[in-house]
Amino acid sequence: MKRWPDGQQLDDGKYMIEEYLGGGGFGETYRAQNRHEGKLVAIKTLNLFQQFQPDFAKTQNKFLKEAMSLAKCRHPHIVEVYDIFREGDFNCMVMELIDGIDLATHLKENGRLSEQKALSMIQQLGDALTCVHKQNLTHRDVKPENIMLRKRGMEAVLIDFGLARQATLSGKLMTNSSRGTEHYAPIELAEQRSQLGPYTDVYSLAATLYNMLTDNKPIPSPGRKIIDPFIQPKQYDNKISDRVNAAIMKGMELEPQNRPQSVQEWLDLLIPKPVVLPSPKVSYPPAQKSFEMPPKPVAAETTRVISAVGMDYINLRNLLAAKKWQEADEETLRVMLKVAGREEKKGLNKESIDKFPCEDLRTIDQLWVQYSNGRFGFSVQKRIYQSLGGTREYDNEVWKAFGDKVGWRKKNEWLKKNEWLYYNDLTFSEKAPEAHLPGGGGWLGWLQVRGCCLSGGHNWVPLLSRRDL
Repeated sequence: MKRWPDGQQLDDGKYMIEEYLGGGGFGETYRAQNRHEGKLVAIKTLNLFQQFQPDFAKTQNKFLKEAMSLAKCRHPHIVEVYDIFREGDFNCMVMELIDGIDLATHLKENGRLSEQKALSMIQQLGDALTCVHKQNLTHRDVKPENIMLRKRGMEAVLIDFGLARQATLSGKLMTNSSRGTEHYAPIELAEQRSQLGPYTDVYSLAATLYNMLTDNKPIPSPGRKIIDPFIQPKQYDNKISDRVNAAIMKGMELEPQNRPQSVQEWLDLLIPKPVVLPSPKVSYPPAQKSFEMPPKPVAAETTRVISAVGMDYINLRNLLAAKKWQEADEETLRVMLKVAGREEKKGLNKESIDKFPCEDLRTIDQLWVQYSNGRFGFSVQKRIYQSLGGTREYDNEVWKAFGDKVGWRKKNEWLKKNEWLYYNDLTFSEKAPEAHLPGGGGWLGWLQVRGCCLSGGHNWVPLLSRRDL
C-alpha cells in the first residue's frame, strides 16, 4: 500500500484523510475527518517499511491486539482510541487528535520547567502508565516527543504506543527488536534483554523528568557502564529539591532490580503523601460538667491533593473528614467556582466545566470518595449515570432515571409520581443513597443554594461525561 493521499476515504467513507502527520519505526499517522460526527481524528496504521517485511501478517495481528488493548486503557492522560477498522489488507486505529504541542517542542521553546509544574505533569503521566501496566502492556518509549500537552490546562497525554506489546510470560513483558530513544531507554531495552516490566517505564519516566528539570538529556544507558555515576540533576540546578533529585536517581538505577518495581512505588518516593500530625490533647476544668467533644483527628491522607492553579483544598478535606456533608458540598461549589474563575457569575456552565483542570476535578472527586468510603463523589455518580445509558448528550428520561436512582427524586403522594427535590431536602448524611452527594451546591450554583430545585441536569451532564473521573 502506498501512503494514503489527502482526500482518500476510508471505512466506506466514514473517514477522509486530510494530512499525513508522520511516522516512526512502527507506524504512520494521519489527520482525518470523521464525516459521520464532523470531528477531526488521528488514524494510525503500519508504515511502509513494515508493509514490505516477510512477517507483515504476523505484525498486523500484533498491531490489532495492541489496538484492542489500548482501547481498554481509558484514562484522561492516555490518547483515546475511538475505533478500530480494516481498510483492505490493513488494520487501522482511530485515535483522539490532541490540540497542543509535544513536550519536547515546549521545552525547546520555553526552557526547563519549574519543579512544581514538572511534578504535576509527571503525576499525570505516572497515573497513565499505571493504567497501561494494569492491561499487561508497557509503553517502552516514554520521552518528551511522545508526550503531548493539551492547550487546555497544559495537561500531559501519552501518545505513540508503537512499541507496546502484550505480556507473554508470567506477567512480564517481552521485548523485540524495537528500541526506545537512546537517552530515555533503560539498559534492558538498549541490550534487548528478554524480560521487561513496569520498571522499564519507570526509568524512562525518571529520565524524562531529568530532562524537564535540567534541559539536558541524560547519558544513554549503555554509556553509563563506562561513565557512572553520571551527572545528577541537582548539579545542573541546585534549586532542585534533594527529594526529587534522589527519586530521579533511584528511578534511573542502571539495573532494573535496583529501581522501584512499579510506577506508583516511584511516585511515592517523588511525591510523598503528606504527614498528618495527631490532634493536640484537650484539657477541661475539673468542674466542667459538659463540653463539646473535640473534633476527631483528620484521617491519614491517601488522596494526593493536587491543583493546577494552586487551590487550597484543606478546608474541604477537613469538612469531609468531620462528616459535615452539607458544609462540604457548599465548599465544593466555592472552590470549583474559584478554580474556574466564575465567582462573580456564581455558577458553572458547560464551557467552564469542559475547561475545568483535570488535576483539580480528580482531587475534589477523590476526596469525596475517600471520606465517604466510596459512597459519594462525581466518579460514583458518573458510573451510575452511564449504567443507565447516559452520554454527553442530555436526555430527560435518562436524567430522571438517574435522579430516581441517587435519591434526588421522591414520590409525591398527591401526584402519585416522583418529583425532583429541592436542594435543602437532600439527605446530608452517610445514610443517603449511593451517589446522593455531592449535590453541586444546588446545580453548580446557578440558583440560591438552599432554594434550588434539582430538576435540570443540562450543566451536570457534561461533568459526568468527563473522562477524568
